[in-house]
Amino acid sequence: MKNSLKLLICALTLGVLASVPALRAQDTPTTPPAEGQGGGKKGGKGGPQMTTEQRITRLEDAVGKLTDDQKTKITAIYDKLAKDMAALAPEDRRTKGMDLNQAAQKDVRALLTADQQTKFDAMPPPGRGGKKKGGG
Repeated sequence: MKNSLKLLICALTLGVLASVPALRAQDTPTTPPAEGQGGGKKGGKGGPQMTTEQRITRLEDAVGKLTDDQKTKITAIYDKLAKDMAALAPEDRRTKGMDLNQAAQKDVRALLTADQQTKFDAMPPPGRGGKKKGGG
């Protein structure tokens, strides 16, 4: 009886000790990405923006394969958008940023074929899910 009690106490102690690192790992604070670095998805309120490469990949997933010429021109549009957005004051990012984004989307759409434009118009806005409202 004494041996089984000692064995039980040892097993419980080992279980508690083994779980401590896992519990501590959850308390580790995460550091946000530096300003201007993409984090994978567009945040609604000051979150990380998608990188140009991520935008191109997302676009190709939605509309199909882009030609090299399309990729080059669209990359330039998205790079300019990122630069213009970074230059905005934080309080202007919501209003002026929306205008910049809409202008960039219009420029990108103009470079697509008619079939790609139809698929482009059906794309949901990044990071929001759901269907895009209005014409793209």
